[in-house]
This record gives sequence, C-alpha cells and structure tokens, in this order.
Amino acid sequence: MPTAKTPAIMFQGTCSNAGKSVLTAALCRILLQDGLRVAPFKAQNMSLNSFVTRDGGEMGRAQVVQAQAARLDPDVRMNPVLLKPSSDTGSQVILLGKPVGNMTVNDYLAYKPQAFTAVQAAYDSLAGEYEVMVLEGAGSPAEVNLKAHDIVNMPMARYAQAKVLLVGDIDRGGVFASFVGTMEILDEWERELIAGFVVNRFRGQKSLLAEALAYMEQKTGKPVLGVVDYLANLGLPEEDSVNFKAGLFSPHRPAGAHVTVALIDLPHISNFTDFEPFLAEPDLFVKIARTPADITDADAVILPGSKNVIADLKWLFGSGLAGALKKYDREIVGICGGFQMLGASIDDPYHIESAGETLAGLGLLDLATVLEKDKTLTRQSGTHLASTLAVHGYEIHHGQSRAKETCDILRFSNGESGGVGNKAQTVWGTYLHGIFDADPFRRWFIDRLRQKRGLDPLKTVQAAYDLEPAFDRLAEAVRSQIDMNAIYRLLGK
Repeated sequence: MPTAKTPAIMFQGTCSNAGKSVLTAALCRILLQDGLRVAPFKAQNMSLNSFVTRDGGEMGRAQVVQAQAARLDPDVRMNPVLLKPSSDTGSQVILLGKPVGNMTVNDYLAYKPQAFTAVQAAYDSLAGEYEVMVLEGAGSPAEVNLKAHDIVNMPMARYAQAKVLLVGDIDRGGVFASFVGTMEILDEWERELIAGFVVNRFRGQKSLLAEALAYMEQKTGKPVLGVVDYLANLGLPEEDSVNFKAGLFSPHRPAGAHVTVALIDLPHISNFTDFEPFLAEPDLFVKIARTPADITDADAVILPGSKNVIADLKWLFGSGLAGALKKYDREIVGICGGFQMLGASIDDPYHIESAGETLAGLGLLDLATVLEKDKTLTRQSGTHLASTLAVHGYEIHHGQSRAKETCDILRFSNGESGGVGNKAQTVWGTYLHGIFDADPFRRWFIDRLRQKRGLDPLKTVQAAYDLEPAFDRLAEAVRSQIDMNAIYRLLGK
C-alpha cells in the first residue's frame, strides 16, 4: 500500500498555453483565502523567463507567480527542473536551481531518470510542509512521442497521488474533440487519474454549452467542473514568450501626450517580464521593434535579455538594427544580454553559447564581456545614482563584463557597481532584471523621456506594480466559475 501523500490536485492541458499556469495560481490564491497552507509545484518547466530566489537558485517565473499567489517566498523545490532552450535542439538544464549543463534532446532523455529522482525528492520535501499541493503539468499528457519518458504529467500525478483536471482552451476551437481525443490516447491508469475537465477562455453565453457538457460526461464518464471566461488584462507576469510573440506588448497607443519605448524583439528574448510594469503606465507606449524603421520615432530603445547573446547579436547585425542603433541619437538601455551587446566585444571561450566565437558588439559602451563557466545567480538591491532612487531585482548571467571609459549608473547595497553608461548617460546598461519594477524609478525614467520630448514631468507615480489586487481579482473570477465543492471533495477536505 503506497504511503499517503499530502492532498493534491493537478492541472494538465490538452495543449500548451491552455491556461494551466493561471488556473494553478488562481487555485493557490483561493485555497489560501480559505485558510489552507498551499504550495504550487511543476516538475519540469521549459521557459526563458526565470527568476532568482533569495538563496541564489534559478526557477521558472510561472512558479514564482504561483508562489506569490500563495503568499510564499519562491522556492526551487516548486520547479526542480527548468529547461532554458538555447537552440532548436538543445537547452540549458537547471536542476534544483543550479545549471548542470547544456544538453541535446538525446542527452536530456538519458538524464531524465536521474532528474525524476531529484524531482520526487523535491516534491516530498516541499509537500511535507503544506496542507495542500497544486500541481501543474506541461504541454499535453497525450503526446505519444513523449509519453514514454514523461516526468511532468501523469507519472508525476501518480507519484503525488494527485487528482487531475484536464484544461482545454475553447478560444482556439475544438476543445471537446481535444478532451475526447486526449482521453482516447491515455492509458487506462492515466484515465483513472482524470477527475474532470475545465473549459477555459470561454466567450459568450454559457447556457449554449449545456448539451456539449452533458455529452462530455456521457462520453467519458468524467464531469466538466468549470467553464472559465476569457480573462483579459489579468495584470500578472506571463510565463514565456508565447504571448509576447503573439502581441502581448502591442496595446493601443495612448490618446494623450505620451512617450514611446521601442523594445527589440530578439529571437531568443528572455525575461521580457522586466518590461511588463510599463504596460500599466498611462503615458507610455511600448512598441515592439523588429526592423530599423521600428525605432525611428521612439524616445528610447531597450535591448532586453537573451538566452543566446551570440546568436541574437548576429541577428541584430543581419537585420540592420545594429547599424540603426549606432546612428540612434536618443536613449538606449541594455538589460543583461542586451547590456553585453552594447559593448565592444563578447567572447565565448568555454562554448557556453557557440563553438567558441568572439564577436564585436555594438561598440556603444567601452565594455568587454567574457561568457564564463560559472553562472551568476543573485538577488540585488541598490540605488540608481542619477535619480537617487532605490531599485531591486536579480541577476542571471554567465557573462562577466569589464568596463573602461564608462560611468557608474547604479550602485548595489554591497558597494559594487550595478551598471554603467556613457558620460551623457544616453547609453546605459545593467545586469539587474526587474529594475523597472520599482514604481518611483520607473516614473523617473518615463518623466525624463517626457522632458526630452518637451512634455512636463508628471512627478508622481501613475501606476503601482502590485500583483496582490490582480491575484484577488483572478481568484474571484475563477471561484465563481469552477465547482469548488467538487475540488474540496477531490482533496478530501
């Protein structure tokens, strides 16, 4: 007889981007509101958006958001395996917060049994500290080419003794066929773990679904436990680049006086959540830039982080954007990989991202970067020198950059330089992810752009980057549209 586990429920999907991460966050907040000590868990996540915990571990941003929904400090045990794609066929593998190497698909398949052992130990350790666990799967449990070596969907559900809710995205169409098709492909033991279905992202009159919901239960023997509306503008950080590439940062241009920031859409963009705080600002338009023409009317250009700086720097030159940036006469900001690109050179002697190449950078800062074997993973806080305002965030990078004819723009609380710029500070960069999360600094940055455009500064914070109201709005919406009595029965509560 297997040892009884902490009560657990798991969201799996009929496809990627079905809304599992958001529903996991919602349920974490609902259970917390109801007085339960709850924690999120995802055995394996593939994402270029990562975060550094207080003890210097790296984990996926989705589980960070879920931890925040449960009002917990992020813990690498919540996401023991993080895959950060570095090419079409390979990824950097992060195990329990630390990189263990770059692996091809075949390399990782051979490593998976070892990874799953670590996953199980992490789950048991974490679950032992909480009353309820809310798990998230990845992709679909019915991917026939992946099922044999899956460690994140049904094998994890079985190990955790979790009841599974299968989530389908009705907005993209074919949701009921996806539910039935998934059930047909699953093995019998996997079907037994399915407790019901959740129809996600519905628009319209729910009464029109009555016949389809009844059909689903008659066909599969499993009930539909919720129909959740399409929830737009949640105000929560996105998990990965799917929604970014689909136009997340393409809001309507403000009608009144405003400034424009062009965000370069690098092929391997990472940690684009650095710029999500901009989206709530009433006088700022974030424009995605992919060609030289896209930056001509911008008041500032931002080069974001990159998981493959070497490849993205080559793309920058090939697209013509490098030449356009060299001629650009307003403000240019580089964050992490983008910071490295602003320099004179990037050297990869240990084959971290290439076959050992050395590339010339944009040459806008007197900066030389070497991609070292060891990865910097640390939380930081400090002061932006020109504004005297506090900033905070985290660093994730292999690159070590040495500056010469530059000026410090940021000083960390440990006394170290946190970023440099040219003397005019029209070009500057930092390794600090999350620098724009601080409301006063973000307003100072926007106001400076306003003044350069001839607009009066607003001086006071216009938008607070506070996730708490967003979590409560999400929980309220999902609680009203999912059968929470059934959820509690599944949890034995």
